[in-house]
Amino acid sequence: MALAAALPPTAALAGPPFLTDDPEPTDTGHWENYLYAAGVTLPGGPGGEGGLDLNWGAAHNLQINLVLPAAFAGGAASDIGIGQVEFAVKYRFLRQAAGSATPDVTLYPRVFLPTASDGFGDGRAQLFLPLWAQKDFGPWSVFGGGGWEFNPGPGERNPWMGGVAVTRDLSARLTAGIEVYGESRSSLSIPASTLVNFGVIYKVSGHWSLLASGGPGLENTRQTGGGDFYLSLEAQY
Repeated sequence: MALAAALPPTAALAGPPFLTDDPEPTDTGHWENYLYAAGVTLPGGPGGEGGLDLNWGAAHNLQINLVLPAAFAGGAASDIGIGQVEFAVKYRFLRQAAGSATPDVTLYPRVFLPTASDGFGDGRAQLFLPLWAQKDFGPWSVFGGGGWEFNPGPGERNPWMGGVAVTRDLSARLTAGIEVYGESRSSLSIPASTLVNFGVIYKVSGHWSLLASGGPGLENTRQTGGGDFYLSLEAQY
């Protein structure tokens, strides 16, 4: 349970492959779906989740997101269960334009439903209220932000979390980047954490991409993880 709890609940929702989210919604009428695995490394073994991250462009500047995860801790079959189903709506209310200093800015509220199996959740819903922004400079992109999470329950805390990322298109197929992401204390047993991640996106074809990221933890690593990882296969259509 400690392994699974150490994974930031936003790890699957972000701007893949990063924990930091980007504010660009899925194009209207299109899908961006990910088959993913994400987690942290701890002395007892890795803990995290894997599943489907579904994103639909519902309208202009509006995206609907649904995450259907399975949670895991360590390596035993008994340490696998249902994770927290996530539902989110991304709304971009500012859009960048050439020659303007205005960035893309997005509200992206997210609800974590109390669907997790025993040992992978406390049976309470959570709510994350972030604000994300991005500015592009040719092949470079800078995005970041964060917000506050409502995390009820005995011994729990309402953490602030967020980060900043920089990416660069190295070719028509390959993008690489780096991020710094942090979270304040989320419970009496889970202190603040800070991570540095390096990520890559490789476009295999017009519809398919491979994404990966990972990096070390910088503080309280015994409780929050010595590092994290993310792997996914993306389908766009």
